[in-house]
Amino acid sequence: MSRMFPIPFNRPCFIGNEQAYIVQSIANGHISGDGPFTRKCEAFLAEALRAKKVLLTTSCTHALEIAAILLQLKPGDEVVVPSFTFVSTANAFALQGARPVFADIRPDTLNIDERAIESLISPRTRAIVPVHYAGVGCEMDTILEIARRNGLVVIEDNAHGLFGRYKERFLGTFGNLATQSFHETKNFSCGEGGALIINDLEFLERAEIIREKGTDRSRFFRGQVDKYTWVDFGSSYVISDILAAYLFAQLEAYQLIQARRQRIWNYYYEGLREWAQNQGVRLPFVPPSCDQSYHMFYLIFPSEIDREHMIDHLKSHGILSVFHYQPLHLSPMGSRFGGRSGDCPVTEQVSRTLLRLPFYNDLSETVQEYVVEIVRQFNTRS
Repeated sequence: MSRMFPIPFNRPCFIGNEQAYIVQSIANGHISGDGPFTRKCEAFLAEALRAKKVLLTTSCTHALEIAAILLQLKPGDEVVVPSFTFVSTANAFALQGARPVFADIRPDTLNIDERAIESLISPRTRAIVPVHYAGVGCEMDTILEIARRNGLVVIEDNAHGLFGRYKERFLGTFGNLATQSFHETKNFSCGEGGALIINDLEFLERAEIIREKGTDRSRFFRGQVDKYTWVDFGSSYVISDILAAYLFAQLEAYQLIQARRQRIWNYYYEGLREWAQNQGVRLPFVPPSCDQSYHMFYLIFPSEIDREHMIDHLKSHGILSVFHYQPLHLSPMGSRFGGRSGDCPVTEQVSRTLLRLPFYNDLSETVQEYVVEIVRQFNTRS
């Protein structure tokens, strides 16, 4: 096969009505933020998740930044985050002057290790930010109890987990706040986009102000004030209605998309289970208490060398596979906040050995059969 990667790791997929809704958005004459499709998406998500309020944003990163501003952090305040996550999880709070305190992850789900959180809490700790890795829920009962005992805010980074559940309750509805991603790589996408889920209505009015550049513009549009002005900190976090139109087409087909992704995940799991057991390779683990979102499929190899050899093996057969997060506590910025080698040993090991396989909404069974066949040709013990 060609080395031009005819089988990509990811690609954006249309579900059917995206183009029609974009045309409708343009015809509506409202393509800036908070237009008809923005409201449709927010209402759909709030109803589907049974959330109190949802605000669309330009990205999950920006939703996290709003959450950080809402905390009114002071220099020296601390926020507990997993080291194995995307940089935005920590950066959003560091931008507000807080110090991210890096927690290790569980070796099974790769979520923040709830058993390690309490030892990281100090008098300066303000929040815990669990990340539902691969759309598998963190141990939220324990995390919420730790937060309650210590008077902390919980902000769920649910970039991977839309429509996943923990103990039959949707991810993103446990914390005071939660964030979602609609980036091109996610189950539901508009290229770039996100959402802030507000489960504690105490944060709602100020969240609307922060999202609208620090103005009370939302209150003005509701007729609550006769003019709007600058009243707080904020930035431009409101998504274009054109992007919301694209997103709405995907959200209204969420059951179809999730069914497709479930088929893909299950095909990988069943097709690779025996091979993985024989090769000492770990497959994703989903606890009985969780219904995952089917966001990704990964392999964890016995060693970094095995992982790199598999990347090369797949590449030689025209298949693009990728690794994932580098430990934040070992990054140049992480070291500025006190991160040191050995602080998060599970994170360090997983980062060196995890590999993600191609996964996108219209990945056909024929193509996936080929990927599985090529993976099974690989021998870690050769």
